[in-house]
Amino acid sequence: MNKYIKILIMLATCLGVGYISSVATQTSVHTWFPTLIKPSFNPPNYLFMPVWTTLYVFMGVAAGLVWARIDFQREDVKKALLYFFIQLALNAGWSLLFFGLKNPFLALVEIVLLWLMIYETFYKFVRISKYAGWLFVPYILWVSFALILNASLWYLNT
Repeated sequence: MNKYIKILIMLATCLGVGYISSVATQTSVHTWFPTLIKPSFNPPNYLFMPVWTTLYVFMGVAAGLVWARIDFQREDVKKALLYFFIQLALNAGWSLLFFGLKNPFLALVEIVLLWLMIYETFYKFVRISKYAGWLFVPYILWVSFALILNASLWYLNT
């Protein structure tokens, strides 16, 4: 299979997960979330969609680049893609915990696990493809910020 087809498949997968996550958040974003006490550094709601869309595109391209290397480092690639899909599932799970269940504490615990899996995925990706690894840097930076924001929201609202 062509490298570009693999990138497109991974892009569609990541954007699909992003869409499903956004559907899970929609009701709470307009009802529950506005009632929370927010820290001064809480970004405006309109910022989240373009940031996450960009991050999902970067993730998809990164995963496609790694998948394209499967002929050269088969076991490393398989393990890296396993980590990728675990972190992608955790990514979707965070939205369900925070917005679906309206539980910032469980979401906080989960985002720590997500951050660790993103880091491990980055580490595995960068060893297979430097470009793929570096495409994960904005993602880990954003999730680092989201972790601090999540912790602040939990603290301010308990």
